[in-house]
Amino acid sequence: MAKKFGLSSKYQYHLHYLLLYHLFFSLFFTWYILNFGGDSQGYWKLGMQQVVIRGPEAWFSYWGTSTTFILWLCYIPSRILGLSYTTGNILFGALGFVGIRYIFILVAVHFPMNHKVLNIPLFPTVFYFLNLHFWSAGVGKDAICFWGIAWFLFALQSYKSKWWQVIIALFFVYMARPHMGQALIGGAALAIMLGSEISSTYKIALGVLALFGSYFLIGSTAEFLKVEELSIDSLTSITSKTAGLLNKGNVGSAVDISSYSLPAKIFTYMFRPLFFDAHNFVAFFSSFENALYLWLSFFIYRNWTPEAIRDMPLFLKAGIITFIPVTLAFMNALSNLGVVMRMKNMTMIYFLLFCFFLIAYNKKLRFEKLKEKIRYYKRREEIIAKKKESAA
Repeated sequence: MAKKFGLSSKYQYHLHYLLLYHLFFSLFFTWYILNFGGDSQGYWKLGMQQVVIRGPEAWFSYWGTSTTFILWLCYIPSRILGLSYTTGNILFGALGFVGIRYIFILVAVHFPMNHKVLNIPLFPTVFYFLNLHFWSAGVGKDAICFWGIAWFLFALQSYKSKWWQVIIALFFVYMARPHMGQALIGGAALAIMLGSEISSTYKIALGVLALFGSYFLIGSTAEFLKVEELSIDSLTSITSKTAGLLNKGNVGSAVDISSYSLPAKIFTYMFRPLFFDAHNFVAFFSSFENALYLWLSFFIYRNWTPEAIRDMPLFLKAGIITFIPVTLAFMNALSNLGVVMRMKNMTMIYFLLFCFFLIAYNKKLRFEKLKEKIRYYKRREEIIAKKKESAA
């Protein structure tokens, strides 16, 4: 695939390194869950207490959305084939890596320039971030959602030839987390309507199709969330209840967000844990990533231009539009920094790439203006030289 998109041998090697790097995280994820616990092992062993099977157990006894869908995916490799939990993490991790590869290729192809922080190039360095690999390297909803969202956006970028992949990717995201599927299709609809790279005919057709799909999924999403309708009030009620549940119990990474102002909630969700509140080594390494997110966010205002938004690739427009409502919803619900790291991993990469693109785009404009100025003065010198020759 890398050769198909014309990636240099340097970036092809990086994809090989990332594959080995991601495989390591699948093994590390296995060790971490076995020693510190987590839902992942319950998925693989089909032992989730909240799922009650009535009647004889069979593969389609687990068919459904959210937790049951992950159990349905695990049933054949775990129950029938008898594969180990480590193997399961490698299988799910392989899907996570495919998602990383999709995003890697999109950035390599569609970003105008690179950018350095502390003399380190952002691309491909950001693809070695710990959280990007850790939460997409094992059995669970996180790997499926990360892979599905990346696949959806990869296919959306080439919608004319890959429209059918958009549908399949959306299916996996929606089945794993219905609210994420809803946000994704809504983000795609807005990105299509606001985009300049799509003709008016395609824009109307795809926009109507996306809006229709979003409307069609509203009912089942509301049923999953156990509300009568999707509204700000109902989602606020759900997130407040979730925040209360997460505040209970002995969790070393708990923060009380109920009394926080809106800016403080946004800051907590997007940029914490930082070094002062890292509760374990995973959170400590995440602090470096969050510090970079915070640093890059300072450049948004200075590099925000209508031209940059206009020329932004479709996949990134859809990604950042999806990121906004997801952030607004989760920042009210999540008071455990460990859960925050896990949930924001699905979409935080698109915020980072959004900041990266704005900087790279304006850097390219400044570079082109400099080249134009050099050409102007060079041409001016040539004209002056010709006049001197003519006068002589």
